[in-house]
Amino acid sequence: MVETNKRDRYGRNVGKVLLADQDVNLEQIRRGMAWFYREYKRELTTSDQRKYDETESEAKAGQLGLWSDLSPTPPWTFRK
Repeated sequence: MVETNKRDRYGRNVGKVLLADQDVNLEQIRRGMAWFYREYKRELTTSDQRKYDETESEAKAGQLGLWSDLSPTPPWTFRK
């Protein structure tokens, strides 16, 4: 299920992906498979902002996934 109430500038739905009540977005961050894109954090609940931020910090500290690279390139930088 996707909780969404927004479309991006390309008309795509933007939202939180849930599987069996688990936040898939958060799980990707936990495993170091995704960044917490803070530019849109104000669109999240305060609780989700905190969870995503703390979870990314834990993944960085544990050098998980992309954080095992000494200098990972954020996708928004790579696309430029």
